[in-house]
Amino acid sequence: MSTLTRHIRRTAATAVALAAGSTLALTTATTAHAAKPAAGSTVTSAQLTAGLYQSSYSERNHVLWATAAVGRPPVTNSSLLKVDPATLKVRATYTPPVTDPATGAVEAVYGVAVDDEHNTVWTTNTRNNSVSVYSQRDGKHLASLPNVAHAREIVVDERHNTVWASGFGDGTLVAFDSRTYKEKKRVTVTGSQPTGLALNERTGTVYAADLGGDRIVEVSPYAKEPRLIPTGDGPISVALSADGRTAYTADQAAGTLSVVDLRKGAVTTTVPTGAGALSVAADHRSGRVLVANRTAGNVTVVDPRKGAVVETLATGANPNHVTVARGNAYVVDKSAVGANREDQAHRIRIGR
Repeated sequence: MSTLTRHIRRTAATAVALAAGSTLALTTATTAHAAKPAAGSTVTSAQLTAGLYQSSYSERNHVLWATAAVGRPPVTNSSLLKVDPATLKVRATYTPPVTDPATGAVEAVYGVAVDDEHNTVWTTNTRNNSVSVYSQRDGKHLASLPNVAHAREIVVDERHNTVWASGFGDGTLVAFDSRTYKEKKRVTVTGSQPTGLALNERTGTVYAADLGGDRIVEVSPYAKEPRLIPTGDGPISVALSADGRTAYTADQAAGTLSVVDLRKGAVTTTVPTGAGALSVAADHRSGRVLVANRTAGNVTVVDPRKGAVVETLATGANPNHVTVARGNAYVVDKSAVGANREDQAHRIRIGR
């Protein structure tokens, strides 16, 4: 592939990666419907609100937390949604704090991860270069933590009381203490563009997809320097196998899933999944890996051992994020459907 072609594809990928959603008001009305693909996975869908971005499941509270943000700065329409994972109905809607009374701008939320150990939910506030902490019990805003440049994603290490955020803007991974909310560590890889994050809960090692460098950044508590592991073209999201020995990246520029042997530091398999592969999650029960392909408008289920797609599931247009919990995958899209042009959430009962 020529340098010019790679530059064009990566520019397009970055534009999609940083998209902030549409411009309509929030609503909690929901209409669910189900469809069953031939291969066995069941998809249930519901309209939630405009501007859906990511979601994260709380096993402690049996809640799906979802973020929504609409438009470009000053962003005045953003919310943290508490969703019933069984019915996909919104239980509660929480509005982030106002940052500019003159414009009505709020601390808009984008990335999200739950901390069930401390009963909190963490968000990235991309436009404000910060992360925030909310109470899972009542949605109360507990803290805003600055200096995470273009904060994109966040992951919680409950075992080590640590929360990691990716700073896309300056190639930095920032760790916070999940009890005190104080910054613990800051790791910068010059020239990198960290986006998606994954965590090895046993070792405390965090992995970041480096969109601009076609690699994974590995930060281990036992290593003095980050380790850089090559992967596919335009990796924007990363997940780990159950044993932590394999990483999977959604390669947005290539439209592929890369299977990476972390011991060898090399890609072992590349699986075409669909245009605009944007988010990846691993189902540790079945061993399957799911990829949300934003441009293709679907989710592919991959058997990484066979290196093959076993299902292609229709969701709404522009699926934006996928997460897996207890044999279910939850996908949020930017489909803007119906009279109110709402985005949708989808629950996928993963077939085996």
